[in-house]
Amino acid sequence: MDKNNDFDAFIGRFKTALKTAFHDQHDINELSLVRGLPTEVWAVIMQASPLSVAIPTEYDGRGAVVKECLSLLSAASYESLSLSLTFGINIALFLEPLAKYGTPSLKEKVLPGFISGHRMGGLMITEPEFGSDALNMKTAYQSTEGGYAIKGHKHWQGLTGQADYWLVAARKDLGNGELARDVDFFMTDNSQAQQHIQVESIYSNLGLYMIPYGLNKIDVKVPNDYRLQPESTGIKMMLDILHRSRMQFPGMGMGFIKRMLDEALFHCTNRVVGTGNLLMLDSVQFQLSRIQTAYTLCSGMCARSSEISGIAHNLAQEGLEANSMKALVTDLMQESAQLCLQVSGANGYRISHIAGRGIVDSRPFQIFEGSNEMLYTQIAEMVLKLMKKQKEPNFYHFLSQFGRTNQSAPQFTEYLRFEPETNIPQRKLVDLGKIVARLICVQYVLVLKEKGFREDLVESCLLNMKMDIAHLASNFSLSGRAGLIPEYRDKSDWMDFVGTAN
Repeated sequence: MDKNNDFDAFIGRFKTALKTAFHDQHDINELSLVRGLPTEVWAVIMQASPLSVAIPTEYDGRGAVVKECLSLLSAASYESLSLSLTFGINIALFLEPLAKYGTPSLKEKVLPGFISGHRMGGLMITEPEFGSDALNMKTAYQSTEGGYAIKGHKHWQGLTGQADYWLVAARKDLGNGELARDVDFFMTDNSQAQQHIQVESIYSNLGLYMIPYGLNKIDVKVPNDYRLQPESTGIKMMLDILHRSRMQFPGMGMGFIKRMLDEALFHCTNRVVGTGNLLMLDSVQFQLSRIQTAYTLCSGMCARSSEISGIAHNLAQEGLEANSMKALVTDLMQESAQLCLQVSGANGYRISHIAGRGIVDSRPFQIFEGSNEMLYTQIAEMVLKLMKKQKEPNFYHFLSQFGRTNQSAPQFTEYLRFEPETNIPQRKLVDLGKIVARLICVQYVLVLKEKGFREDLVESCLLNMKMDIAHLASNFSLSGRAGLIPEYRDKSDWMDFVGTAN
């Protein structure tokens, strides 16, 4: 059978399962108001074996083809961002790392169950005292006879209390209170008493109700072959895992943004105002063009991710592209939801409305797996380091010769001809990172255009990006910056400056 036709049939079955679960048998708007999903809903969805896309063919999976994984995430997020994130956690943070770094015996034991049964897996890195500062985590392990003992605490793991398996990050206990600098990963099986991870509390997360988050106590013992095998160091393995995960965010963003666009288009076409519909208003057309630009940029990201983020590639050194995709697509998701709600009027301001729910559900995407401000800062620092290494002070001159922006930078020449300062405030580093992320992702779109992607969408995208980049670049010409005044209360109560009214 032709592989494309085979996948078309597969994704068709999955979409049919979603329709049955969320529209025929239940109302997704009602399901979205309660935490978790009923067992019977999961049963319908998992009958389509959605997670087979992330499993190698030798374990009866579909081959862990990135294009298929992103398509599945997109189909899920069109209906439910929570469902898509659930699959994203399983695919990028468990199945792909296990398929790449797991021992043969471990893969043989675990992977087939994700096809034949309703299995879930997740990743534990974040700790209560160490969020983005993962390299200082305190969860530690010691070697034991035949395996490893691991102790610590982890929190804000998606699927807390729901996952059957976990990949747990820990540092080796060197004694005397010292922990190794490197990081190792171990798989745990919650069905085994010695490997069971205790849930100390479940958080009342704002949005993403389908996914449980909480605080976990780690006190487990695992066999030797449950330790993942890095290609070099554990830190590089962690970066490879995280960068691959960030490159799958466009898959979750794709269906979500398309849904925001379709809902906004439908509403504005059918909402009559005076003698015409909402689409007659120029400001409405502009708002919808912004969502359409998000759709176009996300399409470019998906195409690029499909080419470079498979498990055959090591992405430890690909932070620039991974951070750019994750930060920009999640900003675009939030903007698209805000715009869809705005044009939907009062109807959108309900948690049962796709736009209202979309605002709340997409917001944490800008925070987890690295807050966007941190990622934009890192993007800027990477580029400035390369500029310094090449002794190129002019921002445009560097970008026009840099492989990831050499096609896109000339589209924005007039806004990029400046020389960044030597000591740049962090707020300006964030803006610089936002510019670079947009240029990198616009280049993805230009490459897609060369392959036949429709030109009118590309041209609209370029116009919107010119507006964004012009605004961001203008900040570099501003001198001085507003600062926080912690002790602001003295002489700042407006009532002290208003006379007594009659």
